[in-house]
Amino acid sequence: MTESTQDELGEAWARVLAEYERHLVSERDLSAHSVRAYVADLHSLAVHAERLGVTEPSGMTIRTLRSWLANLQTLGKARTTMARRAASARVFTAWLVRTGRASADPGALLASPKARRELPDALTQTEMRAVLDASLAELADEGPRGQRDLAILELLYATGIRVGELVGLDVDDLDRGRRVVRVFGKGRKERSVPYGAPAADALELWLRSGRPAMTSGDPAVFVGMRGSRIDPRAVRRIVHERLGAVEGGPDLGPHGLRHTAATHLLEGGADLRSVQEILGHASLGTTQIYTHVSNERLKAAFKLAHPRA
Repeated sequence: MTESTQDELGEAWARVLAEYERHLVSERDLSAHSVRAYVADLHSLAVHAERLGVTEPSGMTIRTLRSWLANLQTLGKARTTMARRAASARVFTAWLVRTGRASADPGALLASPKARRELPDALTQTEMRAVLDASLAELADEGPRGQRDLAILELLYATGIRVGELVGLDVDDLDRGRRVVRVFGKGRKERSVPYGAPAADALELWLRSGRPAMTSGDPAVFVGMRGSRIDPRAVRRIVHERLGAVEGGPDLGPHGLRHTAATHLLEGGADLRSVQEILGHASLGTTQIYTHVSNERLKAAFKLAHPRA
């Protein structure tokens, strides 16, 4: 939490939020992005609570939380944003009770606004093949950079890993003999994800030829033009540029490739539990949205192909 953020709050709220931020970093080992999101949500709650005369977190009631969410609704916040903030509040109030900072847990009584589950965009298998074939065809002209970009696309599509997980990979995380990559996901949870022969071939070319030409000592699998670990923004730019070559396809970033990988796995017959493990979802419910994607494709194919559709 920044110093200016603390100055906007009373002493009690500022102190407890600072302690909670340290808890998120040191005990829950969350990413910097997740910590910022939690702190921003709770700062919004703290500001609203103080306006209601609640000068410290232990004084919150369910009415405080409901008033805060109602205010967000009047400000036109999206349902997904409200659902996330309600979840942040519940985790925070539970922590207050667990650590003896409050005697009651109003968050336990808080119902979460239902977020509309929109179908994620995904490339068709034909579109994905076109992207990879185009990148492969340009290898000779693009040298090490082209080798790196192809390896990034192949690995993202093969594994469905997040962009943060990709940029965090070290060479030692690759088991090239077994074609398995060790990934540290949210909360530093470790999982092993398999990848296929095309991704293995692209990785071997990059590691053997392209990477030595771009870096001399960084342990990262993927490096930028200056030879150090590649930045997530650079990966997003690479994916947008490469996918832009697909005529008529959706404009997707790395997360779109994650959606695409999950969709194609299910379309190919993978069971939901296996896809959950591959993606590193804590809840099977998160993975189930991809069954809707596959069903939509199935319905579209039925309408086009069946004479009685």
